[in-house]
Amino acid sequence: MKITINQAPNFVGQEVTLGAWLLQKRGSGKLQFLQLRDGTGFMQGVVVKANDEDLFETAKNLHQEASFYVTGMIKEDDRSSFGYEMEVSKIEIIQNNTGYPITPKEHGPEFLLDHRHLWLRSKKQHAVMNIRNQIIKSTYDFFFKEGFKKIDSPILTSSSPEGTTELFHTKYFDEDAYLSQSGQLYAEAAAMAHGKVFTFGPTFRAEKSKTRRHLIEFWMIEPEMAFYDHDDSLVVQEQYVEYLVQNVLEHCKLDLEALGRDTSALEKIKAPFPRISYTEAIDLLHEKGFDDIEWGDDFGSPHETEIANSFEKPVFILNYPKDIKSFYMSTNPEDPRTVLCADLIAPEGYGEIIGGSERIHDYDELKERIVESGLNLDAYEWYLDLRKYGSVPHSGFGLGLERAVAWFSGVQHVRETAPFPRLLNRLYP
Repeated sequence: MKITINQAPNFVGQEVTLGAWLLQKRGSGKLQFLQLRDGTGFMQGVVVKANDEDLFETAKNLHQEASFYVTGMIKEDDRSSFGYEMEVSKIEIIQNNTGYPITPKEHGPEFLLDHRHLWLRSKKQHAVMNIRNQIIKSTYDFFFKEGFKKIDSPILTSSSPEGTTELFHTKYFDEDAYLSQSGQLYAEAAAMAHGKVFTFGPTFRAEKSKTRRHLIEFWMIEPEMAFYDHDDSLVVQEQYVEYLVQNVLEHCKLDLEALGRDTSALEKIKAPFPRISYTEAIDLLHEKGFDDIEWGDDFGSPHETEIANSFEKPVFILNYPKDIKSFYMSTNPEDPRTVLCADLIAPEGYGEIIGGSERIHDYDELKERIVESGLNLDAYEWYLDLRKYGSVPHSGFGLGLERAVAWFSGVQHVRETAPFPRLLNRLYP
């Protein structure tokens, strides 16, 4: 019977066949231990010389990343984290290649990124991608459970949602077009039709990445909710993040273990989350000795890390100055210098996980803000229509998938969380 490694616990005491690659091996004069992988998991195969000398020689001569069918008995193995192994009785080689470039020795990040198409096969990279996959599944589960509809926003757009000129430019027949920076504005249109929606797709930033936290290309989850004010949105955000973390802890135990992730910090992630205002955050930084930031400045990575270190859970920073935030954010009625927005800062130095706000729903106010921001009013005429016909208060937010994966996984570089990241103008073929 042909099975996959993740099905092995259901076949203890039975002889089965796997299609596998050789991750690594070790051996002695009597035993060969084959570290098998098949995409669903990792398991050890044991070849006993006394049982079959020809089979033992075949196993002994396998090279790293050789591909083969392997047949044997599934047994329990309390010494491994997986808990099972195979006593091998047959190997049918498909390809016994040589010269695999990523050997078990240490390799630098530049070498590994140049070989990303192969590095994906490693145990830690496999674990990161499993966690990423679980976050994607849990995202759909959460929003469908909460009554949201999934919509798909355009990847080619005619204007910038964030009001920046740093976009990837192309031509859409005879018109200018840009790779999408966000699906938010289109989600707002859909929310006016369906109430609660979310988009999930690729987004692009044309600025060269300056820190380990930033990617040129990444995936963004962007919910938008009609009749939700800013406080309503914050509740959804913290419930969503708690749901993601708890699902990863439940379903990705072996992956977190493979990464050496200390899960004690993640286990504390339960709603509600602490909230401080932007002004309080500035005061906190000044108390901590930061003299490089004043009211009206945006936070850098050291500032976010210091703020996060003051809390055990993610922390919302509320009501940033209007001048450093996007044109579509509603003015804070308690302080017109600020807007009704929040960034959710993750613990452990992983930075902003979510950015969200209540959107301006008044036609005249939004039109004025578009003009003040120096944007082309004609390009946003359709967006203004949403305020002209049946406008309602509405709010939304965006979660960057790769940043969340980096945090959950405990990896130190955000590039490790994206399957094929385009970073620093390095394009992969």
